[in-house]
Amino acid sequence: MRVMMERTFRQQLFFLVLCLSVLKGDSRYIENNEISKDELYSFFNPELKRETPEELMYRRPLRCLDMVSVEGQFTFTAERPQLSCAAFFMAEPNEVISVDYDNVDIDCSGGDFITVFDGWVMKGEKFPSSQDHLLPVYERYVDYCDSGSLRRTVRSSQNVAMVFFRIHNAGSSFTLTVRKHINPFPCNVISQSPEGSYTMVIPQQHRNCSFSIIYPVEIDISEFSLGHSHNFPKRSLPGCAESGDFVQLLGGNGIDTSKLLPITDLCISFTGPTHMKIGCDNTVVRMVSSGKFVSRVSFSYRLLDSQELQTIKLNNVEDFCFNN
Repeated sequence: MRVMMERTFRQQLFFLVLCLSVLKGDSRYIENNEISKDELYSFFNPELKRETPEELMYRRPLRCLDMVSVEGQFTFTAERPQLSCAAFFMAEPNEVISVDYDNVDIDCSGGDFITVFDGWVMKGEKFPSSQDHLLPVYERYVDYCDSGSLRRTVRSSQNVAMVFFRIHNAGSSFTLTVRKHINPFPCNVISQSPEGSYTMVIPQQHRNCSFSIIYPVEIDISEFSLGHSHNFPKRSLPGCAESGDFVQLLGGNGIDTSKLLPITDLCISFTGPTHMKIGCDNTVVRMVSSGKFVSRVSFSYRLLDSQELQTIKLNNVEDFCFNN
């Protein structure tokens, strides 16, 4: 699925990135940098996302605070000490990301580090959450200084990853080669667009998967299938979670799904649609699977316009999204 980045997302992501905290042992916060909003927006220019042969791989400098949504080689060279830097990587929903360490010239013994994280960290929250990722948190961090030549390639489990780094000496540098790979069964996705459609499938695996939309949206769930119970009402009853297979709609401000508020649960197979307007910064479709069935949920979503958001505000729905 090919989607276009919208300015709304760019603005929200810019302010989210400015507020991020990067966790590695203790909290490290992004310090002063020279990145501007226009420069960050330019990283999402769809013209940069073009097919190129391997020998013509896209290359550009990596910034202390950066967002990358294209394949290529990205080189960071310190002009002065840079003690709190982070680069966010994003692919299409059906892709994962690999990051290769190349030409690394840093002083590990002097406190420098380069760490790849399997997911994103923003404002102290992680995506995917610890409940939804198959690896324990400590295994999601891969530090160059600890692994060195033993592990020069790190692959994400979903369509987002990040690298955070600390460099003390001017002139120190490293290069990252970023590639994207098709993921036949995507699980845990951050959408690049405020509009689109998606089908999430869990093929008889005991796991949780989520699709995160960082916008206020109207969402239509058109189908939810567990391979059984096709002829029952689609609305769930109390105790839906006890079934072991269900879909949640979540909303809130952060990216950690375990900290978002539940809007509704669905645990009976149906062919929809189910419509809902959610005025939160982050709307999540989360599917919990016991592994007994091939679970499938299909949905579409679109950005709420200003009039719709004003109506939600007048109805005090914003209390649910912004005051919790």
